[in-house]
Amino acid sequence: MAQPRISAYLPPDVDPTKAALAFGRRALPKLNEELQSPELLTQQRALVALCDLVHNPENVYQAIALGFLDSLKNLLVHQDQTVRQKTIEVLSIMALHGIGREGLIGRGVISALTGLLDDPVDICRKNTHQIFDRLAILPEGAGGVLRAGLIPPLVLKLKSELDEIQELILGTLSNCLRVEVSEALAAGAVTVLKEKLSHPSTAIRSKAAWVLLEISSHAEGKIAVCQEELIPVLLGLLQDTQPQVQVSSTGALMFALVTPQGRSSAMGAEAIPPLLTLVAEETSKARLNAIKTLTLLAELPEGRKSLLDHRDTFQRCLDDPSEAVQRAAEVALTVIDWKP
Repeated sequence: MAQPRISAYLPPDVDPTKAALAFGRRALPKLNEELQSPELLTQQRALVALCDLVHNPENVYQAIALGFLDSLKNLLVHQDQTVRQKTIEVLSIMALHGIGREGLIGRGVISALTGLLDDPVDICRKNTHQIFDRLAILPEGAGGVLRAGLIPPLVLKLKSELDEIQELILGTLSNCLRVEVSEALAAGAVTVLKEKLSHPSTAIRSKAAWVLLEISSHAEGKIAVCQEELIPVLLGLLQDTQPQVQVSSTGALMFALVTPQGRSSAMGAEAIPPLLTLVAEETSKARLNAIKTLTLLAELPEGRKSLLDHRDTFQRCLDDPSEAVQRAAEVALTVIDWKP
């Protein structure tokens, strides 16, 4: 179902042409004073000016040195929605730069943003999640999100947020769950992600499968994926028209099938034919993951017996332009040809 786009338009009385932009970095000390002004319009115009200046990483460095982050954290709880909107936008732009990400993580901005998850203004919530997504790229940022206790509320928000924001949440989760998955599992993440695998949005389907891939890379995550009977669902996505969905789905399958329960479930769901189809498609981006997944199935007697009739499919992969595909095919043939 179509959803309205999140608007970032400002009120007509906030005119960026009247903001103090002259002299670039020399305007920053004055802007920091204006952020602390009791005058609402002064704060709004200062924030508009700051949004322009922090596109330059040198200005980001100076702004952090001048203590802007403390002023901005205070404005996150401002009653005026324009002040909140532009404050979060400033932080979001700063998070585009390495020095900005380090500053935001080090100055406790992640914890300060937790109250914005339920902001009534769509653009405020969107930019808040954009910051989390950008900070979680760094291990320190992912750790900060975990320490702030954000994983359970992020999983919960996947059920109700706008599609644009769901994409950002999934991006954040994929980086955080690479580190630790217990909170996500306790919050019912696997059940929620299972629902997202049938979402009409390609980006959401793909990112949901990628989060499941990260979950499946942990021992307890593999168990949860099998218990939720997700393997048949992931197999259905191998025929998705979007290549990235296929890549993410085969990756999640590959990790889940490391367990005996996963391999047994895959064989019961007749996983071999759709996986062989991907291996045979020379342009398939999911080809490498498909070969590795079939190699796991070849460790089962019934899997090996079935794949012996398709040695030529793997044999053709030995001439693939990708060395990774060639090596995976060699390993697959070795496992398929093994005799007890």
